[in-house]
Amino acid sequence: MDVAPSGVALLLLASGFFAGLLNAVAGGGSFLTLPALMSVGVPPVAANATGTAALLPGYLASVLADRRRLRTAWQELGGGLAWGLLMAGVLGGVVGALALLLTGDARFRVLIPWLLLVATALFALGPWLQRQAARPHPGPLRMLGAGLGCTYGGYFNGGVGILLLAILRGQGLSDLAAANAVKNLLSTALTVMAVGVYIAGGQVVATGLLAVGAGAILGARLGIALVRRMPEAGHRHAVTGIGAVITVLFFLDPAWLGLSTS
Repeated sequence: MDVAPSGVALLLLASGFFAGLLNAVAGGGSFLTLPALMSVGVPPVAANATGTAALLPGYLASVLADRRRLRTAWQELGGGLAWGLLMAGVLGGVVGALALLLTGDARFRVLIPWLLLVATALFALGPWLQRQAARPHPGPLRMLGAGLGCTYGGYFNGGVGILLLAILRGQGLSDLAAANAVKNLLSTALTVMAVGVYIAGGQVVATGLLAVGAGAILGARLGIALVRRMPEAGHRHAVTGIGAVITVLFFLDPAWLGLSTS
């Protein structure tokens, strides 16, 4: 897609803004940043890596803005469990990012529609997942679930917020806002580690990094304000709708997303 430099900057700034807003509330930012970056010519793996890197400031802004609730939630979890979850985020981010680099552009291009479909399903099934996670499970199984969820986040990131919220509700955080605060911390931890791996692998490109990142910071600030006012169901339905549209577009393999195989 041929777009003037100013148009590219505005497109990426807007995608970063709304992605940061969605991520601060519950997740779904990758639905916007991945197609936006690919539409301006960034290869699939690099687009996923760069979009994740650009959203990192938004995650950090969310943690800082909600630090008081985070301290309360941390105490509610207890030191041992809280630090265990954070370690799962760190290790999961590294493992997932390494798996992405090993996938390669050709394979990842094929996987993208299916990953988006999984992420969309996660948003649609969010309440059911949280009910299932809230049932009694052995401690090691819960930590394994946290590790797998964070590994998924290091690989793709789309829908990881829903997974982490379900896991955290199952760890005893009954308050949604408190669980959301810890979710933002875990998302930050796994993303920091994943981005380090992406940079080492040469997959974070300058195109759009600053524009998407700046937009994500602004969006995250607004998202933290909205999370206290916006009904959970309203956000879930909105993100599910966005995810469904983007998923269909990727399955159709449109040329403007750089997915044409011809």
